[in-house]
Formats: sequence, structure tokens, C-alpha cells
Amino acid sequence: MWKLTERLEATSDATAVDSVTLPFELRMRGRLKATSDGGREIGIFLDRGPVLRDGALLRAETGEIVAVRAADEPVVTATTAVGLAQARLCYHLGNRHVQLAIGGNGEGGWVRFPPDHVLEALAARLGATLEHHRAPFDPEPGAYAEGHGHSHGSGPGGGEGHEHSHGHSHDHPHDPVHGQGQRHAQVYDFQHHLSHRDSLKHEH
Repeated sequence: MWKLTERLEATSDATAVDSVTLPFELRMRGRLKATSDGGREIGIFLDRGPVLRDGALLRAETGEIVAVRAADEPVVTATTAVGLAQARLCYHLGNRHVQLAIGGNGEGGWVRFPPDHVLEALAARLGATLEHHRAPFDPEPGAYAEGHGHSHGSGPGGGEGHEHSHGHSHDHPHDPVHGQGQRHAQVYDFQHHLSHRDSLKHEH
């Protein structure tokens, strides 16, 4: 069994001798056993880190290099016009903190996510056309993910598109007012402390 223990840089010019095709759920894990596309038993033993992207290269303890491929899996692709309509769709789906892949071409834009009846109903209300199918799901890790920049993914028709994602699933939007309230409270407490300190000085 090849033990894959090292992530190679995205700019590496190393050549893979085999590949392993995994769904997104397994590519989020740092440790697992699988069978490569060439039929070899492999074990992935990585430190906790970024999700394995489609095209990532891993090196075995014995030097062999294996490429990671995103498997076809059930997804929903919501198609809409490029521009404001797609931006609105991304905004409302993004507020749900779900994994999203986003792309487009000259004919329109698309947003891809795992099947979810709530998200599907929301996308339909926003005017998107929905397609249930199987395709690679490789959402972008996010702006703050370690060691990863912008990635590319396959569009509905096999073309490339940009992607975007959020970490976990919630059914409520951000609450910026709450955060502002905390900052205001901190400012008030600090000012109150200064006033109390000054009053003590005058008493003495």
C-alpha cells in the first residue's frame, strides 16, 4: 500500500503515476484508505489542512506521486443570467453558509450545490433554472484557506468556471448589527472606566 503523506505545491511540475477519484465528502478528510484508479491500495495520511482539490498532487513515503480527481456525484446546478441575477442568487445562497461552486460562460451563469430542497426552492424563486445531475463538485476553499488561491471547476457543459464556497450549513444570514452592538458596548465600558478613574483622582 502506498502511504500518501505529503501535499505538493500547486506549482509543482511533478508527474503523477496514478490517480484516485473521490467525492467531496471524502476529500475533506485528511486520513482515509481507498483504491486508486489504477487498482492500487493507498492510504492518505495528511495533517489537518485544506480540502483536497481536484488536481491536487500527493507524494507517498516511497516517492510515488498520485493525483486527486473529483468524482461525479449528485448535484444541483442553478442556471441564470450573468450579472445582477447571478450575483443576487449567490448572495442569498451564500447567506445560508453552504458549499457553492460558481461559474459561467457567454450564455449564462451557474451556481452548483449539493441537493437541498430549501436551497432549490430559494433558487427557483429567484428565477434560476434547476438541473439535477451528476458532476464533479469542487467548490473554492474560500478567501482565507491556507495555501490556496483561486481555483477552476467544470461548468454544466464541461467548460471551466470560477468557484466560491462557505464553510458550513446554517439557515440564517449574518447578523452585523449584533457585532456592532458588542463593539459599542466595549467602547461604553472603556469610557465608563475612564470616568470612574478620573472621579477617584479628584476625591484624593
